[in-house]
Formats: sequence, C-alpha cells, structure tokens
Amino acid sequence: MPMINVQMFEGRTIEQRRKLAKELTDATCRALGCTPEAVQIILTDVKKENWADAGKLFSD
Repeated sequence: MPMINVQMFEGRTIEQRRKLAKELTDATCRALGCTPEAVQIILTDVKKENWADAGKLFSD
C-alpha cells in the first residue's frame, strides 16, 4: 500500500488539496499498477518559521 507524505507551507485551499490528492493518487496508480483504494496521502502544513533552507528560515 503506497503511503505518500507531502509537507508544504500552509495556506492552500481545500480545492487545491483535493486536486493534489487526486493527481497524486492517479499518478501513483499509473506508475505502480495499484487501485486508488490502495493509496494513502498525508498532507502536512508547515509554518514558514518552522522550515529553513541553507540555514535561513523561510519566514525571514
């Protein structure tokens, strides 16, 4: 059973989340030959002050 974890900055709409979940599910089923019922997706919002790149917070 494929499990996909997506971490992204907060602020996406429910419509964007639905579209992302559908697109990820469809692509996974095509690539792995599984059914949509086998795919699980976790969407996690992260505040910009909790994410850094190259030693610098995205909130800065």
